[in-house]
Amino acid sequence: MRREPDFFGEGEELELLYVAKRLKEAMALEQTLTENLVDYLVEPDAYTGGVIFRTERIGAFFYVLPGDLDRARAILTRNGYKPSEF
Repeated sequence: MRREPDFFGEGEELELLYVAKRLKEAMALEQTLTENLVDYLVEPDAYTGGVIFRTERIGAFFYVLPGDLDRARAILTRNGYKPSEF
């Protein structure tokens, strides 16, 4: 379920799960994580895209608690997403 930053507590380190590059993709991912009862934080942030012409773009960065990372990655993989490997 989508949570606010204060839900995770002060100083809690979250793990990057996925970077959605399109709004439709982000909304579908939110639905998948919510249906599977995964607590997550989503924040907009910049990433670099493009091969020849590199540009800075904004995406939806999804974060989870370290203890939920393996289960969340498995859920994403089952649903056709490639989880972040950062």
